[in-house]
Amino acid sequence: MSAGGSYRRRIRRLRHSLRLGGPIAVLSAAVLFPAVLIASVAIVALALWETPKDLVLGILALSLAAAAVSGAIIVTVLLGRRARLARLQADLLGNVSHELKTPLAAIRMYAETLQSGVVANDPKLVRECVEATVRETEWLQSMIERLLTWRAAARDRAALEFETGPLAPVVNDVSRRFRRMFRPDEVEFLVSVDTCLPVAHDRTAVESVLLNLLINAYKYTGQTKRISLSARDQGDHVEVIVEDNGGGIPGSQLKRIFEPFYRVETSGRPAASGSGLGLAIVDVTVRAMGGTVGVVSEPGRGSTFTVSLPAAEPGTVADGEITAPGGRK
Repeated sequence: MSAGGSYRRRIRRLRHSLRLGGPIAVLSAAVLFPAVLIASVAIVALALWETPKDLVLGILALSLAAAAVSGAIIVTVLLGRRARLARLQADLLGNVSHELKTPLAAIRMYAETLQSGVVANDPKLVRECVEATVRETEWLQSMIERLLTWRAAARDRAALEFETGPLAPVVNDVSRRFRRMFRPDEVEFLVSVDTCLPVAHDRTAVESVLLNLLINAYKYTGQTKRISLSARDQGDHVEVIVEDNGGGIPGSQLKRIFEPFYRVETSGRPAASGSGLGLAIVDVTVRAMGGTVGVVSEPGRGSTFTVSLPAAEPGTVADGEITAPGGRK
């Protein structure tokens, strides 16, 4: 069976899982109505009881009614949770497939242009096609990395390998990679690195955190994009800051932006495309390295995300092993 057919079958199954309103209503009517009748009879029996037998029957009837109601509530909660998970899976599949189509289509278009030989005699156009292909490949790679990182984190399989040293090299590497993801005239991207404190960190994890923050800033800025990446020593911590000139985040949503699958919505502007996992990955990863992540934002004034990681204490490195804050190795 083709991959497209398998994908459509999965979507149909997920949509079927979402149609749980009917079963929940039937369950409620089938259980709650008899339970109410039983409870009413039990109350009457207890109110009018004359023999110990009436008392026992009344108590048993009340217990049966309570058990039935409790069971109905538990099943309803479980069905509701199943519906929510199915809805999240359907949204994730839809969003990811949409995100993957865009760079794949662009890569194919530029590859076919080069293959046709139409631009073979124009080195400038050839270079533009190659650079565009590299940009789209970077976007594609970042999406795949995001999904793999979340999959590992969700299954508690994300093993961090700590090294101790300044964050300047990794910040500079991320800035160079991010520059390859857009045209030079598309984004005003400023980088300032002024840090020398050693930090116990996982290089790949820090790259993932910063790249997710930069991609998030890119998505939520308008046509005139200004994004800055800076790193500085702040007492016994190192702060890495990503700032943008986007539409900002309403105060009512600030507490939810690090939830998985949540995407910011503002009045008059739909949520940006994506899986809604970027900031969730940032939060989980930074906390795993003993740090914190915070955000300051106002609608219309952009957002500033600050990642703070503790500087390594003396004796962090011993016998070739690197110990992370909190005793992790």
